[in-house]
Amino acid sequence: MTFQKYKAHLALFGAAVMWGLMSPMGKTALENGLDGISLATFRMTGGAICFWLASLFAPKEDVKSSDMLLLFFAALLGIVMNQGCFTLGLSLTSPIDASIVTTTAPIATMVIAAIFIKEPVTSKKVFGVFLGSIGALTLIMSHSSTSAQSGSIIGDLLCLAAQISYAFYLVLFKGLISRYNIFTLMKWMFTYSAMCFIPLSYNYVSKIDYSAIPSVTWWCTAYVILCGTFLSNMLVMVGQKNLRPTVISMYNYIQPIVGTTVSIILGMGTFGPAKGVAVTLVFLGVYLVTQSKSRAQMLAEKENELHS
Repeated sequence: MTFQKYKAHLALFGAAVMWGLMSPMGKTALENGLDGISLATFRMTGGAICFWLASLFAPKEDVKSSDMLLLFFAALLGIVMNQGCFTLGLSLTSPIDASIVTTTAPIATMVIAAIFIKEPVTSKKVFGVFLGSIGALTLIMSHSSTSAQSGSIIGDLLCLAAQISYAFYLVLFKGLISRYNIFTLMKWMFTYSAMCFIPLSYNYVSKIDYSAIPSVTWWCTAYVILCGTFLSNMLVMVGQKNLRPTVISMYNYIQPIVGTTVSIILGMGTFGPAKGVAVTLVFLGVYLVTQSKSRAQMLAEKENELHS
């Protein structure tokens, strides 16, 4: 494995850790004064501001007009629909249900990649996705008995729509992502997403009684913007430039591990044999998918066979 791929895996792991804390942090904000639409608005506009400020210190790039249009559609799938639907879904359903639905992302990505970019669905890849999903679901369900909040079909469907839209984004825009630096891509994508979302959310944001919102809500919102959006998206871009879509989506399975670890550290859970097996299955699943052959590798092998 090359240094670039090692760096990509470490970046995705860091993003998964930050996203693993998104459900509890976001849910805390939603239960203490903010609605889902307002939180999604703060996330998109806050992300745009952060990336524009960061871009001031990055190399300047000119973006082709045709690519600006592609960035708009990438923003719709990767940010507006993904983050908007997930935040709204989380406001309607339980964190447990939201976490369970996120396990569909690698499956959706594998299928979409096979259809649109002819990425091979190998037995090793299927088995890796299966092991990872079993491990993630085992961890998630171990917390379900302590969750008093019930789920919602509409909320669950919105969370599912978020995963499917992100899967399409990973598959369809890999070529675009490779052409520009992280800050150029993100500042325009978040700007487009804010422009799309603010007209829909203005009435919600303008009616917030800001003086009545507790400080814990703002701390959680700051985490959502800075860690769950700004830093995590930078790290995902590093992975997206160097790894296949299905490999990237497998890091969704790391998120329940983060939630379990935090609960143990805070004394809200214990680490037993079942959790140990679940964590092992997740990492084994991620490893198998990373080791599965890409379309380029298979074509190269066939060409070598023809010339041998």
